[in-house]
Amino acid sequence: MEFSGKVERLDQNFTTGQFSITFTVNESAAVKNSFDSISKINKLSVKAVKYREKRSLDANSYFHVLVCKIAEAVNISKPHCKNILIAKYGQLEFIGDEMVVIKTNIPPEQMLEQETLHVLPCGVKVENDKEVNFYKVYRGSHTYNTKEMSVLIDGTVEDAQGLKIDTITPNEIQQIKERWGVKIEKAI
Repeated sequence: MEFSGKVERLDQNFTTGQFSITFTVNESAAVKNSFDSISKINKLSVKAVKYREKRSLDANSYFHVLVCKIAEAVNISKPHCKNILIAKYGQLEFIGDEMVVIKTNIPPEQMLEQETLHVLPCGVKVENDKEVNFYKVYRGSHTYNTKEMSVLIDGTVEDAQGLKIDTITPNEIQQIKERWGVKIEKAI
């Protein structure tokens, strides 16, 4: 079971040394219905992470439909096309405050064909008489919140339309965005 909310209080039992964290949750009815079954579980796995608005699964599906159409129109592979679009409109990967950059001897034409690693070439250097390439790393679209996905869809739709590819109507895009809970204007 998964709920949204915030940490309310931290208490420590000074006899056992164990901590007790109290959360206030937003989904009152769901908690009420789930409490009996949760309380009977002897050992739980507990995870608290920063809340991100969920975006509709059809948003990611529509992005992949456009990736296929654009790849076909410009005669490149789907992974290559997806990497270009994610690098153009997507979100960089960070660890803490540091942007993730990788260094490798793999050439750009091979790196841009990767399905699960999204990168943009950002430099080349010769080390020990060998060429090494540097790449900025981007997050996969499945990790995007509603605003991030909106930016990706808006840019991808614009690129598709520039190639004379049929896209869903502005009204349909508006309806999808309303389901995402995003303002109708183009996300900044």
